[in-house]
Amino acid sequence: MSSEAHLVELKRRHDDLEQKLAATMARPSSDHLEIVRLKRKKLSLKDKITRLSMHTSTH
Repeated sequence: MSSEAHLVELKRRHDDLEQKLAATMARPSSDHLEIVRLKRKKLSLKDKITRLSMHTSTH
C-alpha cells in the first residue's frame, strides 16, 4: 500500500471513529469507559496521520 493510500485509509478510520464517538456520546446511557477508549483510539490515529503526513511531505 502506498503512503497516500495508507493516509487515506487512516483518515477514513478516523472519520468513522468520530461518528461512532458522537453516536456513543449522544446516548443517555453511554459508557464512560467506551467514550475514553474511542477518544484514545481516535487520538492515536490522528498522531499516525500527522506522522505519515510529515513523512510524505518531506520525501
